[in-house]
Amino acid sequence: MYPEEVCTPMREELTAAGFQELRTAEQVDEMLNKSKGTVLVLVNSICGCAAGSCRPGALLSLENTKKPDFLTTVFAGQDKEATDRARAYMLPYPPSSPSIALFKNGELVHFVERHNIEGHVKETIAENLCAAYDEFC
Repeated sequence: MYPEEVCTPMREELTAAGFQELRTAEQVDEMLNKSKGTVLVLVNSICGCAAGSCRPGALLSLENTKKPDFLTTVFAGQDKEATDRARAYMLPYPPSSPSIALFKNGELVHFVERHNIEGHVKETIAENLCAAYDEFC
């Protein structure tokens, strides 16, 4: 597990923009068992691609006209139970951090794996998410 003081600024980058942290398995279940609405789950990480592409791309995507009803995040390497539970909802995709999942009415409808984040610029991540928002939100 990473020290909290290292992760705090990475958490705050998202929470300052309105993302709700899901820090327990119960919070994940409560959020992802919603029968109505869209939920974005960003699996946060301390890696460079999370800092350079994933978080900035997700934040940029919020400029889109259509957006998810709920913005949430779990932190890999920090909130183990919450991250494991979120990843169970993301099957059949293998565990990946960072990654971004979009759920609609409790069903996974879009997933951005690490290999679609690493080496890509934030604008590419945002475009990917905006296309999903336009289709599902």
